[in-house]
Amino acid sequence: MRTLEELRAKKKELGYTNAEIADRSGVPVPTVAKIFSGATRNPRRDTIDAIEKVLYAYVLKPGAPFAAEEAAVYTASADPNWKRGASERWPGQGGYTLEDYYAIPDDIRVELIDGVFYDMAAPTRTHQAILGQLFREFALCADMHNRECDVKCRVYFAPVDVRLFRDDRNMFEPDLVVLCHEDNNERMIDGAPELVLEVLSPSTRQRDCLLKLNKYMEAGVHEYWIVDPESRKVLVYDFTKDVLPEIYSFSDIVPIGLSGGECRIDFRSIVDVKRF
Repeated sequence: MRTLEELRAKKKELGYTNAEIADRSGVPVPTVAKIFSGATRNPRRDTIDAIEKVLYAYVLKPGAPFAAEEAAVYTASADPNWKRGASERWPGQGGYTLEDYYAIPDDIRVELIDGVFYDMAAPTRTHQAILGQLFREFALCADMHNRECDVKCRVYFAPVDVRLFRDDRNMFEPDLVVLCHEDNNERMIDGAPELVLEVLSPSTRQRDCLLKLNKYMEAGVHEYWIVDPESRKVLVYDFTKDVLPEIYSFSDIVPIGLSGGECRIDFRSIVDVKRF
């Protein structure tokens, strides 16, 4: 258990108020205030654990074999490290809007999350090869589904703008989305798609596994796939059923929850990613 001085320092570093900590931990505001003021000399261990979970949640271990393992025990609290990975070249971080997003030259790729710009590095060949194969398999599944069902699904891959919350402070750029409802906005996908998939890369690993995990769930995405080429793992979150993922390997055939498991993605076709 960390000392009160350590908790105070972390709280100051993150800029959290007592009310924010209370809201995210479930600990009443007066209790939080008394702990940080020192009025409560011997707080209960479970109370401190709840506060620590907010202040130190989602900090990845150095050299972790695959980042999604750290996010597997999901909590609904917001990522306290949401600024990590945000580009320092944008001086107004936290205050940007879609007007600023559309003013950026087309050759500079960014995501806008809660008014913060995150730079998007050019993807590797392996990333693109995996994404290309996944798009092809998802598109085949969508074609099969559309022949048999009245509800039509469409598959899109990056770059594609997704205004996840229909506000002016967020614009996401997922690697792949499946849209199964009517959306006639040509410029973007306006609202939460049914399925989102991200292929991890070093520059997006923490954002995809932590911050965007929370955001996709909050927005109403039904299903979120995290594909990790480094560990050859696939995490599938079905937010309509649980907040914990099913974990697969690249030697598995993974069912798509949206289809009731009738459509499946054969990851054996991309098991030898090094050949790309």
